[in-house]
Amino acid sequence: MNFVDEKFYSLVKEIDGLSFERLYNKIVSNFKFLPSNYKNILEEYFKRFNFWGSLCEKEGNFQEIELKVNVLKRNLKDFVWLYKKLEDYSSKFLLFSILRNWVYYDFTSLGQTISPKCFKHYFDLNLIGNCRSEVFVDVGAYVGDSTIDFIKTFGKDCYKKIYCYEITEGIIPTLKENLKTYDKIEIVSKAVGQKAGKIFLSENLNDISANRTTKNCGKSVPLTSLDLDIKEKITMIKMDIEGDEEKAVKGAKTHIANECPKLLLSVYHKNEDYFKLAKLVYSYNKNYKFYLRNYGSNLYPTEIVLFALPKT
Repeated sequence: MNFVDEKFYSLVKEIDGLSFERLYNKIVSNFKFLPSNYKNILEEYFKRFNFWGSLCEKEGNFQEIELKVNVLKRNLKDFVWLYKKLEDYSSKFLLFSILRNWVYYDFTSLGQTISPKCFKHYFDLNLIGNCRSEVFVDVGAYVGDSTIDFIKTFGKDCYKKIYCYEITEGIIPTLKENLKTYDKIEIVSKAVGQKAGKIFLSENLNDISANRTTKNCGKSVPLTSLDLDIKEKITMIKMDIEGDEEKAVKGAKTHIANECPKLLLSVYHKNEDYFKLAKLVYSYNKNYKFYLRNYGSNLYPTEIVLFALPKT
């Protein structure tokens, strides 16, 4: 057993041996012992982006920690399952570092996993070497940055069609302007989920890129699924839709099962998504290899991408 395996399984054993209350108190204590500047950064971050729960020491509010402990105690075997499925030790060390950060606020290990700047977000050439005649679907296209990175990484002849899905009306003009010099790109103003219908957009006042969908309040937007919306073969899907990735993956079940497209999935918006999305994809098609990459910071695991790539 190498040092990465030893570190991971030692941490798993420690978590498994603690009751919910003892693990919760341990993490709260570790947070309280952080330097005040780090605590302030984390508290402000969770206030700005409300995916993981709130955190405020002065108010005795440790909801974010409670939610982490819930997942660790209920789903520890699922994290072990994912660890065993990961194809390389960069991915395995990243998963260890995420759990280590959750428990010990270990900024050093997490910082060591940040992907090199020579590769664009989502497009690690060690994982995806070449692209040719791709049908690329950018779910959560925002201003087109990922689509442009895709083209610049693999060349203008790397695709035969690109679909860009974006629901924030205010940035659609910017998205169109940024992509106007490229052909064979279709911009679709629909939310992507499990089925057709409508859904509502809840705007994040702190950051427009963090707008989320809700079931019953906000601006109404049309909802579709990739299985319903795209009839041609898809070869690559990128998703970053603020926690709705699970629904969107379910709505692409037929494409995943029959066509085995390369999947680049943001998995950091929900604590469960690290293993949940991998298990979902694996249940649809077992011809996948899994990798994790970190495009975020060393303070908290964000911008974590799950790569599900065809074995053949």
